[in-house]
Amino acid sequence: MAAARQSTQPASESQPERVRRMPRAERREQILDAATRAFARTGFTATGLDDIAAEAGVTHVILYRHFASKNDLYRAVLDRACTRLGDAVGTETYDEGSIPALLRAAAADPEGFRLLFRHAVRESEFRDVIDRIRLASTEIAHRHLADTIPDGPWQNWAARLIPTLTLEAVIAWLDTGQPDPDHAANRIGQAIQGVIQAAQTG
Repeated sequence: MAAARQSTQPASESQPERVRRMPRAERREQILDAATRAFARTGFTATGLDDIAAEAGVTHVILYRHFASKNDLYRAVLDRACTRLGDAVGTETYDEGSIPALLRAAAADPEGFRLLFRHAVRESEFRDVIDRIRLASTEIAHRHLADTIPDGPWQNWAARLIPTLTLEAVIAWLDTGQPDPDHAANRIGQAIQGVIQAAQTG
């Protein structure tokens, strides 16, 4: 009888395989990782939610459970990159460990670093993120330079130039394959010292 027949098909083949449901926080990080990679490749405007869903291996439904829009997702990516950078480098002072820490942070998250300082800096809607970083960096530079350059326009010049030079130097270092990591911080430090000397001469 048909009812008495037992299937010879293994249970794993006769029933659909269950997909493991990822904890919400873990899924959110997975999406942020994928979005960081996708946005870093082509920037905000040229990257669609289809690209991000494909990169993360999730559906649009899952994507929208975590982020209301592409703007919401992009800002979350930038905020996470800022937090990671601040945790790695610090946000209050500059000392001899700051540039090595910045290089380590950039090497650990090159896509996030490029998003902040190559892409977002050109996107007016998200420029506030970078403006906050630049303002804080300039204030730190002012405090660091106070003992070596007299207060005035040349100190202002150096305080604005040094953060820009440092970030561009790190991006160039990433783009050229992270050469000579043991001495890269010293080379960037020499460039910064050149700015300080020029400001002192002025």
